[in-house]
Amino acid sequence: MIPPAFEYHAPRSVGEAIGLLGSLGPDAKLLAGGHSLLPMMKLRFAQPAHLIDLNRIAELRGIHDDGDSIVIGAMTVENDLIASELLQRRVPLLPEAAKLIADPQVRNRGTIGGDIAHGDPGNDHPAISLALDAQFTLQGPNGLRTVAANAFFFGTYMTALAEDEILTAIRVPAFAQGTGWAYEKLKRKTGDWATAGAAVVLRLDGGVVSHARVSLTNVAPMAIRVADAEAALLGQPVSEASIAAAARAAMAAAEPAEDLRGDIAYKTAMAGQMVKRAIAKAASRCR
Repeated sequence: MIPPAFEYHAPRSVGEAIGLLGSLGPDAKLLAGGHSLLPMMKLRFAQPAHLIDLNRIAELRGIHDDGDSIVIGAMTVENDLIASELLQRRVPLLPEAAKLIADPQVRNRGTIGGDIAHGDPGNDHPAISLALDAQFTLQGPNGLRTVAANAFFFGTYMTALAEDEILTAIRVPAFAQGTGWAYEKLKRKTGDWATAGAAVVLRLDGGVVSHARVSLTNVAPMAIRVADAEAALLGQPVSEASIAAAARAAMAAAEPAEDLRGDIAYKTAMAGQMVKRAIAKAASRCR
């Protein structure tokens, strides 16, 4: 289908974009990579009167070191995450996981910020950001504020981002020595959303787990962090028993919706399997 008519705006700065959001009001939508918004417009599920294209705002792109953290501009595309030597050294979960997102054509345009801000439970970066303890920088007419990933996602397409704000950057702690990581994703075919996915970040100290983050993709109304799965691992050696306990906790937390990818029982079981695989892989990398 052809989307309804809209007015196109191409600001050159964050300030200009925020000004447009304020003046145009709720009839305006931000355009990042466009892989979520444009299909919704073609189906007329979304009918904005104004599109504000963020692609010409250079300050929203790039990856840089900031001491113990890495800061990523919200308009940085997936292929730039994959190619970043800085991320490969300091937060390798991000470039590895980006390779599992969609296909090469999409990764050349799709942005990390758009993936997060859309609030789709099927998108990959929300769960990854939860596992990384990411912080999001939001900018609006009243200035900057920071929201933790764990407090950002409220439900399907529902986030802490206000209508007059822009997600400008993602800050992630660099991995400490001994950190292991993994993102395991089950999908039907290349380019598809996950049937179920799990992101895991672990650290071992003296043979037992001293830090654990477990989060899930597309098995609840939003990406979720599973505190009970983390508790099953903390203070324990990584073993078949602790991995099984974490997987049971993840399955208990899952609330998938039945669709063409599977029924509720299947998706719940696959959430457990992805958690098992991700924990085992992450533990093998703790060195």
